[in-house]
Parts: sequence; C-alpha cells; structure tokens
Amino acid sequence: MDENLKYLKEAFSLPEQDIRSFSPLTLAYIGDGVYELVIRTILVQRGNRKASRLHEEASRLVKASAQSDIVRRIEPHLTEEELSVYKRGRNAHSPTMARHASMSDYRRATGLEALIGYLYLKEDLRRIVDLVRLGISTGEKYEQ
Repeated sequence: MDENLKYLKEAFSLPEQDIRSFSPLTLAYIGDGVYELVIRTILVQRGNRKASRLHEEASRLVKASAQSDIVRRIEPHLTEEELSVYKRGRNAHSPTMARHASMSDYRRATGLEALIGYLYLKEDLRRIVDLVRLGISTGEKYEQ
C-alpha cells in the first residue's frame, strides 16, 4: 500500500498535505472507504461466494454498532497519537447519523473511521490491518 499510495500521489500530482490539519470528518470520509475495502478484501480472500452473501457478511462488520464494538477492543492498544485522532473523530459534530445506530455507536464508529483514514493517509497499512484484526478477532464472526 505504501508504494501504491505514493504512486497514486505521483500519478495525479497530488501535493503533500499535513494530514494532522485535516478535519476529523474528512479523515472519517476516507477511512470509511478504506475500512470497507479491508473488510471486503478479507471476505473475498476467504473464498468465492455469491455477492449477496459477501454483502451480508460485510454489512455485519461495517455497521456502526460493529465498529463501536471494535473500538472498545482496540482502544487500550492505541498510541497517544492514535487515541487523539480517534477522539477528534468521535467528538466531531456530523450533520448526519446512521439510521439504525445509537448516537454513541455512531460517534465511536466515526472516530474509528477517522483513525483508519489518518493511518491510511499516513501510509501505515500495517497498523490498519493490525487494529482491524485485533478488533474482529474476538468479536463479529464472519464466514470461513
């Protein structure tokens, strides 16, 4: 991912940015997509199945309540910097809310997505994978 993200930046002549200055909702925006891609990659690599089944399994892991549970598992393992980014995302005032989520679950999920977005833009896929693995290894089950 590190080299691929560098290539993406070069190919589109994207300027270097100070990601620490990004709003937490901007980080959550990119983090949402990255988190979903990680989950979809895990599910697809576990075997060829109907797209509807893959969607069901992914939905269980990407919904706000599942992300909130993941945060509870990984929070003790976050660095100070990661915890700060997570809290900025969690405390951000979003103009929208998930339809089937409590406010607290939605806010924790936004914090997780902000953290994932931050790590992605920081080009630290290894840390993203480690945190997702830690978060889902004792939680939501997915088809083997």
